[in-house]
Amino acid sequence: MGLLEETLAAIAPPDELAAAQAGRRLDSLTKPPGSLGCLEEIVRRYAAIRRDAGAPMGGGALCVFAADHGVAAEGVSAYPQAVTAEMLRNIAGGGAAISVLARRFGYRLWITDVGVAADTSAAALPGVRYRRIGAGTRNLAREAAMSVAQARAALEAGVEVARGAIAAGATLVGIGEMGIANSTSAAALLAAFTRLRPARLAGRGTGVDDAGMRRKAAVIERALKLHRAALADPLATLAALGGFEIAAMAGVCLGGAALNVPVVVDGFIATAAAVAAERLSPGLFAQLFFGHQSAEGGHARVLEKLGVRPIVDLEMRLGEGTGAALAMSVIESALALFREMATFESAGVSEKIG
Repeated sequence: MGLLEETLAAIAPPDELAAAQAGRRLDSLTKPPGSLGCLEEIVRRYAAIRRDAGAPMGGGALCVFAADHGVAAEGVSAYPQAVTAEMLRNIAGGGAAISVLARRFGYRLWITDVGVAADTSAAALPGVRYRRIGAGTRNLAREAAMSVAQARAALEAGVEVARGAIAAGATLVGIGEMGIANSTSAAALLAAFTRLRPARLAGRGTGVDDAGMRRKAAVIERALKLHRAALADPLATLAALGGFEIAAMAGVCLGGAALNVPVVVDGFIATAAAVAAERLSPGLFAQLFFGHQSAEGGHARVLEKLGVRPIVDLEMRLGEGTGAALAMSVIESALALFREMATFESAGVSEKIG
């Protein structure tokens, strides 16, 4: 049994008894029942995923994957492909938005190069792990972006990172990415998995104009027709239309679920990874938190189609895991209230009459 199969076999549904027990404690706290709104549902879901009614919180980890995409050759990005390696250096150097948020919240940043076109491993960037599957994917508009073996390797790289982060003490894991043209790959995957039209999914990405958006949608339409024979199988779909970093984020989703640790999904591109993971392990969304509603493309439509609710909506579309980091801070706040508020009994406060 390979690592992917081992991981899939280890995934069990969340523990609803733990959720119910956490709910009873929530109702005993010095507040009107249900008055913390969605924060209470976050606590119950966290307890169920952790399979622990006490909902203990350890550390937080942000797993950020970088890779390039051959579809950039179709002119779908406003920035050159060189930006991926440049931003990888910036993230590692502490100057990117996700670097700032990781410091601010005290989350460990796990940065992994799974396929940036420019290979920096010879003079390794500090803090970057190298699990390179290749020097970028192939052009999905003309051929499969990856072989099935490469897609599997990228998934397993994500599983390994999740295992490492959890072994280091993380009880909450966020996913993020960096890769020029990856919003095109993500939109193609989401179109394939949700049957939403590419024109409703393609967004401005790095800032393309209206003509660029139309070109992006046309590229996705062409790719879906080219790879229609692969779309019946989730792994083949991921290989045909995905990216190394998208597959690796899907691997983190699976790896976290196998170890009863919730994974917080970032925005549009991370959602494509989460959907790919859920198609490999149906029911997986119960193990995930969707961190934020991105302003990119049709993310709101996708979340509605999937029937999931994001924790925050700040009109962000940066990626990198920034929305996941902010949502993780909300989850931590909910758990702090759950653990640290007094109960009616311990505080000597009268409960509701009747």
